Amino acid sequence: MSSVMIDVREKDEFDAEHVENSISLPLSSFDKQAPAILRTLRGHKVIIMCRSGKRAGLALQQAAAFSDGAELEVFSGGILEWKNQGRATVAAKKAHFPIMRQVQLIAGSLVLAAALLTYFVNPAFVFLAGFMGAGLTFAGATGFCGMAEILARMPWNKSVPGIKKELCEVSSNSCKS
Repeated sequence: MSSVMIDVREKDEFDAEHVENSISLPLSSFDKQAPAILRTLRGHKVIIMCRSGKRAGLALQQAAAFSDGAELEVFSGGILEWKNQGRATVAAKKAHFPIMRQVQLIAGSLVLAAALLTYFVNPAFVFLAGFMGAGLTFAGATGFCGMAEILARMPWNKSVPGIKKELCEVSSNSCKS
């Protein structure tokens, strides 16, 4: 008898890491979708998995009412135990935070900090906000973003494939070589 694994964790959890060829069927929509899916799995052993086993147990209780001939079982310990046993999973690669978003985050944070420091500490901090505004204006006018150039050389960006191409899109002067 062949077995099929149903993962009852939510979609974002499943997308981050799951057992290869498992079926995503979140517990939040299990009662609506499971009856039809379990009907198609008659004659198969259905293994229900979650992160640690609790949600899989709840899904098993719900499925008992409409399992329709499928043999159901909970994978005790969930995906944590699966990995503990040295079994393989499919994990999403960590997404790279684009250079332009890094620039926006840092520039925006510095302008906000300058505004707060100007108001609460010393009016001279207004020059930090002015410096950031001048830098952004210069980047927009010339196509050269100094902050993007610096960020591309940071340790967290050095190993990113295609960082040079991304930098070319942000700062046109980086493409000249």
